[in-house]
Amino acid sequence: MATEPKSVTYESIMNDLKAGKFEPVYYLMGDEPYYIDKISDYIAEHALTPDERDFNQTILFGSDVTAAQVADTARRYPMMAERQVVIVKEAQNIKQTEQLERYFKTPVKSTVLVLCHKNGSIDGRKREYLKTIREAGVLFESKKLKDRDLVPFIEKYLQARQVSIDPKSAMLIAEAIGPDLSRLTGEMDKVVLALPETNRRVTPQVVEDQIGVSKEFNGYELRDALVNRNIYKANLIIKYFDKNPKAGSVYSFLPLIFQYFQNLMIAHYAPKKQSQEGVAEWLELRSPWAAKEYMTGLRNFSAMKVMQILGKIREIDAKSKGLDNPNTAPEELMKELIFYILH
Repeated sequence: MATEPKSVTYESIMNDLKAGKFEPVYYLMGDEPYYIDKISDYIAEHALTPDERDFNQTILFGSDVTAAQVADTARRYPMMAERQVVIVKEAQNIKQTEQLERYFKTPVKSTVLVLCHKNGSIDGRKREYLKTIREAGVLFESKKLKDRDLVPFIEKYLQARQVSIDPKSAMLIAEAIGPDLSRLTGEMDKVVLALPETNRRVTPQVVEDQIGVSKEFNGYELRDALVNRNIYKANLIIKYFDKNPKAGSVYSFLPLIFQYFQNLMIAHYAPKKQSQEGVAEWLELRSPWAAKEYMTGLRNFSAMKVMQILGKIREIDAKSKGLDNPNTAPEELMKELIFYILH
């Protein structure tokens, strides 16, 4: 029986690098550039001393070189150093990879070859090619974080910087920034710098002050109003965005609302939907606490109503793109949807 390839994670790669263990080949691919950049930048900064880099570090671009040129560069020997580093950016643009595959079969041990393949991955059907890369060194796929993973990522990122954050603040940041990890970490770094040394905790007020997300009028609060069928609060939020267009569009919250009701539909079929722990397990949430709003939704919305709401969201989304909608503004469509959910 064939064995599954060993799981390679960002953490495992970074642990090895920080321990001074450098592999001959790093093939970094995927749709999330953040981890690819972090790994390649670390190698560029730590595999060689500053004095060694002038002669032993080479940066290439996939659109400017052939596979043969990359392989030839990787086969060179270092000058007055233990190793050389060759970093290929935009490696997805390299055509005819046969010469690279040949190199991967017998990589030079004194070379650290890093290929950064962004916005996609090697075709999974090229099993032999993928196997050859794994045997040569490290094959890593950097995947986009799912929405449910953003809050844990934020908490972990800040914890590593000795900063704490409450769940609501983490949700506000996740909703405001989204899954672009480069931008997300940049905004969090800005927040960390603004915190006083005597109080290293991120609160909704800090998020509002530093990122510009209102702690009272945002997607998190709108969703909370809908889940609890709080008509007054929902209308207050809608009016706020009508009067403050620079703060954002209520319509931008549509994916957030859709995701909630999509999960609520799944929760209706949970074997143990009377239990918060059962719903959390069914929805694969990180903790029972995260299922609290779904328990409220199960009480306030029947499965039939949820199905109708999902249909209405799809209808509003289509109309916003001009389908069967000659002139209704997105803001009015959103008001129509909110009214439909609450009544």
